[in-house]
Amino acid sequence: MSNRKNFVELKVSDGTTMDAYVARPEREDKRPGIMVFQEAFGVNAYIRDVADRFANEGFTAIAPELFHRTEPGFEGSYTDFAATQLHTTKLTNKGLEADIEAAYEWLTKDSLTDSRSIFAIGFCMGGRVSFLADSVVPLKAAVSFYGGGIAQGLLNYAQNLHGPILFFWGGLDKHILPEHTRAVEDALRAAGKEFGNVTFSYADHGFFCDQRAAYNEKASRQAWAMTLEFLKYQLK
Repeated sequence: MSNRKNFVELKVSDGTTMDAYVARPEREDKRPGIMVFQEAFGVNAYIRDVADRFANEGFTAIAPELFHRTEPGFEGSYTDFAATQLHTTKLTNKGLEADIEAAYEWLTKDSLTDSRSIFAIGFCMGGRVSFLADSVVPLKAAVSFYGGGIAQGLLNYAQNLHGPILFFWGGLDKHILPEHTRAVEDALRAAGKEFGNVTFSYADHGFFCDQRAAYNEKASRQAWAMTLEFLKYQLK
């Protein structure tokens, strides 16, 4: 478990409580907000670093602990995927929607966050949650990094997306196949939604995370630059 400094406690509508890591920009005027959704390995040093990076770019970032119902404070090892399944298999769309709403509400009520400019980003499991968040709350825009399971269980949410969404995929990903990404694209086209679709042919699942064996610096740096441009353009 990490040092709990910079964590806040959120009340979720199902009666549970959820801790979330918060990173703030140095400026004290109203700033855009962003929800940072974790991988299956928890709100670990990597996810907290991503939140910090967004704070450095002028966003108020919040990273909620989505496993709060099964193991609050969970941080898994990148070499022990089995341990994460104890938690991922217990997640439900209903529970995640409640978690999203709690994090969104915290941002909208925060005195230093612009409630009209809230975004989401997520990685792996969190990439799926970011897609879900865009359909649940009125986001300005969302970003999804290799979000597994969208094609298998969330395509019916496509018609409810509020803001444009940017997807990143790894062309070498053995978990998310071309037919899955095509299904997501087809669903968004059919729903008339605005989206971007970026596949790095040479990158694998998890390429953005510098703590994983699949980390790819080239793809990561390009994806980060595109992410910032995409989000900041929505603020114009």
